[in-house]
Amino acid sequence: MAIVIGLLVAGIILGVFLRDYTTIIKIFSRLTDGAIFLLLFFLGISVGMNEQVISNFQKIGLQSFVITILATLGSILVSYIVYKIFFKTS
Repeated sequence: MAIVIGLLVAGIILGVFLRDYTTIIKIFSRLTDGAIFLLLFFLGISVGMNEQVISNFQKIGLQSFVITILATLGSILVSYIVYKIFFKTS
């Protein structure tokens, strides 16, 4: 865990120094997108290889759908409240 936090802090510090270099930011953005797509692809492979997940896919899928909808609605509600409190100028 210390390695993960250390890498995050190092990335933040490096980001502060590189924020004026738009070319580097664009390159890192594309690399980040590519890494996320690869991780999602490998996650899909591992889920597809898990027999328990596949056999219970209907039950898990419904629960995931409900959790996703409720989490999205909660995020929208909290975002609205934060906007009203901190950003709305009347």
